Amino acid sequence: MKHFANIIVLLLIATHSFEQVKKPVAKATAAPSSGSHIAITLKPYKNIWVYIGSYYGKGKTLVDSAFLDENSKGVFKPAKKYTPGIYFVVSPTYSILFELLMDEKQQFSIDADTLKKDNPVITGSMENDLFKSYSEYSVEKGKKISALTEQYKKAPTKADSSKIRTELVEENKLLQTYREDLIKKNPSSLLATLLNAMKQPDYPAIPVVNGKADTLYPYHHVKDHFWDDVEFNDDRLLRTPFFETKVDTYFKTLVPNDPDSIYKEVKYMLLFARTGKEMYPYLLTKFTNKYINPEYMGQDKVFIKIFEDFYAKGDTTYLNAASRKTIIERAYSMMANQLGNPAPPLDLVDTAGKIASLYNVKGKFTFVVFWDPTCGHCKEELPRIDSIYKARWKSVGLKLYSVNVSTAANTTQELKKFVNDKKLDTDWLYTSQTKEAREAEQAAGQPNFRQLYDVYKTPTMYLLDEQKHIIAKQLSIEQFNDIITAKIKSNAKK
Repeated sequence: MKHFANIIVLLLIATHSFEQVKKPVAKATAAPSSGSHIAITLKPYKNIWVYIGSYYGKGKTLVDSAFLDENSKGVFKPAKKYTPGIYFVVSPTYSILFELLMDEKQQFSIDADTLKKDNPVITGSMENDLFKSYSEYSVEKGKKISALTEQYKKAPTKADSSKIRTELVEENKLLQTYREDLIKKNPSSLLATLLNAMKQPDYPAIPVVNGKADTLYPYHHVKDHFWDDVEFNDDRLLRTPFFETKVDTYFKTLVPNDPDSIYKEVKYMLLFARTGKEMYPYLLTKFTNKYINPEYMGQDKVFIKIFEDFYAKGDTTYLNAASRKTIIERAYSMMANQLGNPAPPLDLVDTAGKIASLYNVKGKFTFVVFWDPTCGHCKEELPRIDSIYKARWKSVGLKLYSVNVSTAANTTQELKKFVNDKKLDTDWLYTSQTKEAREAEQAAGQPNFRQLYDVYKTPTMYLLDEQKHIIAKQLSIEQFNDIITAKIKSNAKK
């Protein structure tokens, strides 16, 4: 496979392990007091750097460092306040020692020992006092629930199973009640915000309305309440291990796969998050990366809508020049080849040097493939296309229009050799673009076929109907075949 553009990664997210981090975090130089001063004693480390890190989306990142003196003492004193969220202290070997909460009041002390890393003493932070109490209670209940779950799996009788299930329900209820009481008593705390964001509604029983079961009610109830008490502009949620996972769960389980349904949710989140200094660019980047190379055919429409409603309206300040250029080019490329639209014209030359127009090809279907004779993946895929063409597609009136994307001087010779070596069917229409045509197109400022068909890798494949409208694109050969079969069956019923 040959790639002609890099897949975009606009934000660098750290991996879940710090083992590959080789250089210490640059220590902030003396700066005006920011109100952040976290003294740390971490035994037995002496005369060495330790770190503080935070969750960041699905990853973890180091955010600051402190040098421990002969007495194992140091200070985290950033040039500006840390974004509140869930943080952790990291050892000199980049292993996480323990977690803590970082709220707006960032003046407290930590006294810890690696031999007792599960029990650090944090003084001067009411938020961490609350967090410690919650952690101790939830760990205790978690152990009970885990033990009961194992007992339930091995219960010898139905009576035992029923008894253990009752205990499990009770223990879960106690944990849930504890959380709800904590939120109620400390509504403005960071911990309450995090617990609210973690909540996911349960599916209620199916109600019966006028004698008929409303089977969709549980789904709509969960979807409508999935984001209760969550503010998408709250940067603190980005510094947790669960927020992005919850976003992914929502789109995977509750949002229909069609582009319009997806974009409705994406747009809502982005507009809500717009005042979030960190959250907005993060979500914008996340959705851009997801839908610029979507998992399912047709979902690139989501990226186009993001481009039109956000990037095209000025939200490009977060991008470097290379990313901005790539996004703009990919957006305009994708606009030209959306499903259901007429395929962009192709007027290239065949192996005899004659103009071969795509729109002059007559067939029930037209299969367009962009490829390169030197592409390793093409060497595997084109013979497979040829085999299924001979076995099935040719008999249903499908025509093949292939475009050699190579710009080598001997491109025609390369093409002919490839066709002969692979014994491809002579019914294929083999085309390429001459150097003169390419230069004239460029001089006139016209888009080339790479742009019009979003050819950033080879092979790139499209399926067109009899009127040359795009039916499918960027699928496997088997998926294309399934679509052709389904179309033939559908047309036969009409």
